[in-house]
Amino acid sequence: MPSEERDPVHEAFKRREERQEQNISIFIRQLQDENPTFRIRSAESLGNIGDPRAVEPLLKLLSDPIPDVVWVTLQALGKLRDPRAIDPIIDCLTSPDRWTRQGSAWALGEIGDRRTAIVIAPLLSDKKKGVRTAAVEALGKLGDPMYTQAIRELLDDDEMEVRQAARDALGKLLTLHQTE
Repeated sequence: MPSEERDPVHEAFKRREERQEQNISIFIRQLQDENPTFRIRSAESLGNIGDPRAVEPLLKLLSDPIPDVVWVTLQALGKLRDPRAIDPIIDCLTSPDRWTRQGSAWALGEIGDRRTAIVIAPLLSDKKKGVRTAAVEALGKLGDPMYTQAIRELLDDDEMEVRQAARDALGKLLTLHQTE
């Protein structure tokens, strides 16, 4: 009768998975912590881990009173690329906070649902250059040729970052439509 040998590699992977499960649970709980630093770090960690169980708890943070928490939450949701986040993120596009508008455009670009282009496009005329930049980058990622002219108009924007983002977005649109 062969002796039962333990596989140290298998055991190490099992322990790693158990720690990962514990970490996810801890991070999800910390999203509700009164300390915004814990909420920020937990949202960031959950975005980096990429577990879809984080989407619903992260969505609750979109109404957090601390703009930095919302910004990092939008970044995490963009990294997760889960379609469940689309409608709640769209609701953030009209926020008075520029970082929320900017993060929302970025996140929708990352999620990649071309149907969101119509709600991102109005941000091309936002007062804040970071918001315009994020919007044009998102439209470039989404690849909807309907917005080519609106993006072209940003080639004359006062801000260099916006002009560069417009050039990059037009390049993506051109490349995308040459391969179709």
